[in-house]
Amino acid sequence: MADNHFMDRSGWTPPEALELWEPLKITGEEIDAEVERLASQPRPANGRRQSLIVHPRWQELGVGPGLNPGVRVSLEVLLPGEETTPIRHNSTQINFCIKGAGATIISGKRINYGLYDTWNFPSMATYRHINDSDDIHVRLCYSNAPMLEKLNVHIIEDDPEDTPLKAVDSAPKKKAESKLDPRTIPLGDDGAFLMPYEVLINPDPVQSNILHWPWEGLEAELQNLGGLDKNYKGRRLYMMWNPATGRHNGITPNFFATITIRPGGIIDRPHRHTSAAINYYFAGSGHSIVEGKRYDWKAGDLMLSAPGWGVHNHASHDETVYELTVQDQPLMIYMESLLWQEDLKKPWRVLGTESGFDTNVDAVSKAS
Repeated sequence: MADNHFMDRSGWTPPEALELWEPLKITGEEIDAEVERLASQPRPANGRRQSLIVHPRWQELGVGPGLNPGVRVSLEVLLPGEETTPIRHNSTQINFCIKGAGATIISGKRINYGLYDTWNFPSMATYRHINDSDDIHVRLCYSNAPMLEKLNVHIIEDDPEDTPLKAVDSAPKKKAESKLDPRTIPLGDDGAFLMPYEVLINPDPVQSNILHWPWEGLEAELQNLGGLDKNYKGRRLYMMWNPATGRHNGITPNFFATITIRPGGIIDRPHRHTSAAINYYFAGSGHSIVEGKRYDWKAGDLMLSAPGWGVHNHASHDETVYELTVQDQPLMIYMESLLWQEDLKKPWRVLGTESGFDTNVDAVSKAS
């Protein structure tokens, strides 16, 4: 019997109430006991004495272990004189010191912290922790790892080289700061602020309009891309942009949608990204190579063409291909979790946090 890829939801209505996870209390005594247990163990090879604080129901949803479906909280301990090995990942973190003091070396920057200090870790920043004090050090660490694990795109590199993230132009930062509510309070010299409750519950609204991208006008623009020289190193597409999504580049806050024209005989370069891509082909035929396996497709086919972080590329056969691609890129950008490797021979970038990539569009446009 053939696999059935359809789920009939005709007449479906949502449940009357959400099935919420029950509240869970972890007492100070429990935390102290776990700190003592971690401290009594031999030092792990990577130096990370760590326990995840998990809700009993985390396995029911198939998400990564967490205190709720989208947040992981870990208890982390360092004894005097101990240091962890470097690590980096595309999940982001908040750290809060609940005992002792220490230091974090993150992308070459040292943060010395004490009791009740808070600091954040951007995506893919290499970091290590140091306890150069005479007392035990304990932190709570909050992370969006469970969501990325659910999406199967939590990228972790243990003991990487300490490569600084690529710097971005500071002009957008200055522009953003000029629009800050005057009630926000600067703290320190790194650009951190305190936001009062009155601003937190009244963010600047952004109108989310109903927008329409008619095919007649879009097709005419695509024809210009179709005429680009075959040496063009980008992808011949337009994203249908909703300005309400701003720099996160979406048609909605969660998804982008692009229409691609791929003339006959075009083979894209292999690349990968942590956003997942679903393609609907509505003209022509071709094939995709995903993680070394070939998949042929034709007009009318719908395909999960790029599972997150899977190496892939696409090729058109004799006829021009048109395709709709939907990806969860805006969500990934907002979470600082969008790793994108445009050329497998060159490093990936954290799009939206680091400077991205260029193409040779100007050169091929002049040549044509």
